[in-house]
Parts: sequence; structure tokens; C-alpha cells
Amino acid sequence: MRWRRVRQSKNVEDRRGSRVGRGAKMGGGIGTLILLVLGLFLGTDLTQFFSTGDLAYENGSAVSGAQDDENVQFVSAILASTEDVWAQQFAARSGRYQEPKLVLFSGQVNSACGFASAASGPFYCPGDNQVYIDLSFFNQLESMGGVGDFARAYVIGHEIGHHVQNLLGISMAVQRERMQMSEADGNALSVRAELQADCYAGVWAHHAHKQSYLLEEGDIEEGLRTAAAIGDDEIMRRAGQYVRPDAFTHGTSEQRATWFLTGLKSGQMESCTTLPMTVN
Repeated sequence: MRWRRVRQSKNVEDRRGSRVGRGAKMGGGIGTLILLVLGLFLGTDLTQFFSTGDLAYENGSAVSGAQDDENVQFVSAILASTEDVWAQQFAARSGRYQEPKLVLFSGQVNSACGFASAASGPFYCPGDNQVYIDLSFFNQLESMGGVGDFARAYVIGHEIGHHVQNLLGISMAVQRERMQMSEADGNALSVRAELQADCYAGVWAHHAHKQSYLLEEGDIEEGLRTAAAIGDDEIMRRAGQYVRPDAFTHGTSEQRATWFLTGLKSGQMESCTTLPMTVN
């Protein structure tokens, strides 16, 4: 990716090194890593399955020094790119894009959506319109097969996709619907919302490249590999679990890659038709 040619966003807040409540304890061993990564994409903190005596987590990001500085610059540039693209897309529809903040944290963080640990992975909180990410997540993503700049950018684009949903009133509509559904039906609706965020990530990438020639050869393949690597079915297999479609919350590998590519090819929000409560 040619991300260094992109401006830096002013909406990055660095909370790394801050202690929040009781120190979280996690990490250590491949079994732990699998549960952490499973938690990342199922939206559940699975550290509860470990006893505190079995874990050893040192508060702070696993990324440091020069690499840390570059990761911060990268995140800031990608966020700036999403700001430029979505401002343009909203303006074209007679709307106004409200820029979210992106909070960098290490280990644990408090948000308007409550307490979260690094095991929750990157997340968007509609309560405060902020994206939260622990930079050590990029190491975990790489271990899952999400290698390269665009793999990381895809994740940020997905979380910003949730912000777009929130601004459009889609997130609230999904939440209302889920409260009236069974767990299985609610999970199915959650999958559709996540796939729309994947599609919106593709829409962002389409226009980001048009605006600043952001993508290079191999970037699209990186995005597709990453989408496939974090499908619910693939994550369950990696964790040694039975694949249970009724427990999916983000979609299969094929679904995630398909909807990301749909947005990437079309560049149109209207193509992201995974939900009935979508933009017109």
C-alpha cells in the first residue's frame, strides 16, 4: 500500500500505558492465542475460560520502538483515508459525515460500551462513536494469515464500516430487531450486519485508490485472504471446535471475502444489500 502519501488524521487518541481497573491476565501458549483470536471475531472475551493462575499478561502493547511508531503512523493514515472517502460519499447523498475517533490502547480499555480487554480485538462503540484497537492485534492477525499492510487496513475499514452503519441508523435498527429474536436468529442478523461492514470496507478501498492510488499489486489478494482467514467457520476450525452455523456472528470465510469484494468492485454503498435497513 502507498499509505505514506496519505495525510495523518487528527482523530487518533493514544491511551496506551494507561491502567484501567484490575490488571487483565492473559497470554501464553498456542491454546491461549487460539482462544484470544476466536474471541476477537466472535465479539466475546474468552479469557474467562482460563484461571488467573494459568496466565501471565504484562500490561502494554507487544509492539514497540520504531515498529510501534510506524504502526501509529499507518493507523493514522488509514483513518485519514476513511475520513476523506466517507465525507465524499455522505456529501454525494446530501449528508454530512461525522468523523469518529480511533483510540489506541494496551491491554484493556474503558469505553461507553463498557470494559474491554485486548482479547475483544478491535471494536467500534456506537455509544461514543469511537474505534478501539490494541496494536498488538496486528501480530495476532498476522499469525492468522492476515499478512501485509492492506490486511491491517481492511480491519480498520471494517470497524469504520460499523461507524457508517451507526450514522445511518442501521446499528440501532439491528439492535432493536435482535432484542425481539431468538439467539440463533439474532446471530444470523448479526452476521448480516458484519457482512455489510465488510462491504463498506470494500467501498472505502475502492474510492481510496481512486483518490490517492493507495493500492499496489497484491493488496486486493491480501484483503481477500484476510477476510477468509477471519470467517467464523475458519476460526472455529482453528480452535478445534465443531463448526456451528447457528453460532456464527460474523459470517463464513466465503461470505466475508465475497461481500468485501462486492464493495470493492462497485464502490457503491447501495451494493451492500445484506440488510433490509440499508442506505437508499
